[in-house]
Amino acid sequence: MRYKLKFSCVTTLAVAVLLQYAGTVQAQTISDNVVRIGVLTDMSSLYTDTAGRGSVEAAKMAVADFGGQVLGKKIEVIYADHQNKADVGATIARSWFDRDGVDLIIDLNNSAVSVAVNNLARERNKMVINTGATSDILTNEHCAPTAIHYTYDSYALASGSVRGVLAQGKKDWFIIGVDYAAGKAMAASATEILKEGGGRLVGSTFHPINNSDFSSFLLQAQDSKAEVISLANGTSDTVNAIKAAYEFGITPKQMLVPILMYINDVHGLGLRYGQGMVFTTAFYWDRNEASRAWSRRFFERMKKMPSMIQAGTYSAVTNYLKAVQAAKTDDGATVARQLKQMPIEDFFAQNGRVREDGLMVHDMFLVQVKKPEESKYPWDYYKILSVVPGDKAFKPLSESTCPLVKKKL
Repeated sequence: MRYKLKFSCVTTLAVAVLLQYAGTVQAQTISDNVVRIGVLTDMSSLYTDTAGRGSVEAAKMAVADFGGQVLGKKIEVIYADHQNKADVGATIARSWFDRDGVDLIIDLNNSAVSVAVNNLARERNKMVINTGATSDILTNEHCAPTAIHYTYDSYALASGSVRGVLAQGKKDWFIIGVDYAAGKAMAASATEILKEGGGRLVGSTFHPINNSDFSSFLLQAQDSKAEVISLANGTSDTVNAIKAAYEFGITPKQMLVPILMYINDVHGLGLRYGQGMVFTTAFYWDRNEASRAWSRRFFERMKKMPSMIQAGTYSAVTNYLKAVQAAKTDDGATVARQLKQMPIEDFFAQNGRVREDGLMVHDMFLVQVKKPEESKYPWDYYKILSVVPGDKAFKPLSESTCPLVKKKL
């Protein structure tokens, strides 16, 4: 009997020690005692105005508004220039994950860079939230358990614009796209939606990134007699193509429909050239009081209104930190699961949710650029034509090719 009592006491003591140890381990939930966020963006080329330092500032604003700490641990923001090169972006991301203790990489406004970083995130169990790249392959064949595509994708951008213009009876389209991953993805999405809506693609052509001369590409589109010329490019390429189309007298005879257009592009282009254009956006600073309040704070820092990438970066960092706080850890897989259980609702995202393929589905907006006489104050550029609900804007989950999606038999 005495032996049994001693054994029982020892067992009880061992259990108590194990419980105490487990509690200690559970309390140490933040790796390196800091939550480190890396903004990997374009700091020196054609996307720097729509992402770049504005994305860094948006991330810092989110951290400051969160209080600078989560679970009692400091939050740090670092940044680097990926130079729009997949190998450069991958090298930086690998160093951040393996040496510098970065827990989240955000922005990634280049699809090729994003694919490389998604693959690293899968291997390292680290979080990636893509707020800047376009291609929908990021939540299809290149999806990852810890990767989220947040602001928009090629399908959602094309969806509202193509369907909206098709409803006007304009059926024949020609696509001018940039010759890299995002351009090909936008062109493919536009073509798919165009055919679904009874339209016809009469031709397409692709130009180098950061192109300076669009004459030959626009002449091909003009010769096609297409009612609509769709631009599957971005930033300075889009602006230069639109200006050249006006100079050649192609518009307004043929309608220009940019798939990806930022407010920065409209600002640089001017309402004289931009007026009347219809496209889809994930964010407009002047939509409501909440969007105006945050955007004016951003303007104080950057002296310009935020792009949808920059607004999306603030929203994504904030919701990531909420997920870390709720999950009580910065472990990549755990935080990703937490984000997929949370509603995303703020000044940027309405009716948002993260699907199992990593796509953050939310409302998008079909907008039209105002005429110069309709603009009443600086950056008063858009008329919101309609709200496109997330389940209509983004491709259905049933059509996803992401291996993480469990298909219903």
